[in-house]
Amino acid sequence: MKAAQITSYGAPDVLRVNDVDRPAPGTDEVLVSAEASSVNGHDAIVRAGEVKFMSGRRFPIGTGLDFAGTVAATGPGVEGVTVGERVWGTVHPRKRHITGGAAEYVVVSADRLAPAPADMSPVEAAPLVVAGSTALIALRDSVRLTGGERVLVRGAAGGVGTAAVQLAHAMGGRVTALARDRHAQLLTGLGADEVLDYGSTPSDRIGPFDVIVDTVGSELNRYRSRLAKGGPMVTVGLSPSALASIAATSVYGSRRIRAFSADPDTALLGTLAGHVTSGALRPVIDSVYPLADIAAAHRAFERGGISGKHVVVVSA
Repeated sequence: MKAAQITSYGAPDVLRVNDVDRPAPGTDEVLVSAEASSVNGHDAIVRAGEVKFMSGRRFPIGTGLDFAGTVAATGPGVEGVTVGERVWGTVHPRKRHITGGAAEYVVVSADRLAPAPADMSPVEAAPLVVAGSTALIALRDSVRLTGGERVLVRGAAGGVGTAAVQLAHAMGGRVTALARDRHAQLLTGLGADEVLDYGSTPSDRIGPFDVIVDTVGSELNRYRSRLAKGGPMVTVGLSPSALASIAATSVYGSRRIRAFSADPDTALLGTLAGHVTSGALRPVIDSVYPLADIAAAHRAFERGGISGKHVVVVSA
């Protein structure tokens, strides 16, 4: 089978599509015929060698955190999963894999996948798995949005940002989206009550906000100052400066910056599918690449300025 793999740490050109043996599911595992994956920040930092403590120094390493496809086989002990069923899910983000979601077949634990939303193609489903789960955890679990809050989504045009705008709107938040001005029409259509151009809007002239969802990971203290007293700020962009800001606010101050690791399980993916079915959440896709061009998808991701996600079509 074909699989995209990291052959050494570095720029996107270290990615290769290789012929590898088709894996077999073990106990409590499921073999999925993957049809689509997407490019996530996790994929980029693993490829660049920024988390070697986790990914190790043995190559090749699989890439692609998320996937959507069809169940091809189940291992011993698996219940409630049917061969031929359309599913979506993730590989384990903190384990080294020879193949990831960007492969014709992927083996995962049964608790890392769930039925994909009905009437949605794998190309539409895959980009929502990580981005949608991250946004849902941020809003539901980390800042505990209840409705009526003034919510700022920073980096609103990206994968997590577009999902956060939609879900915050669905949860009753009054959403301000901070992004490039050219994304204003898109974000308004997703539910933003207000769209501000981050290039021309000084941070000290916006807000205050009851909640801030940050997907950028820089200048956190500047935006933290725009929180109402006691308001939470959550970031998914974990740069060194972001970690320092998070540590500082855990010691003092009423405006806390929080971080988390999105690692969806079957239950959360089921909840996410419910938001899709209800119409509260839809995918935003910037571009679609064949598996052979996955390096180009990574290059486009690193250039930034995107609307939503870059999708990789795998199709066995």
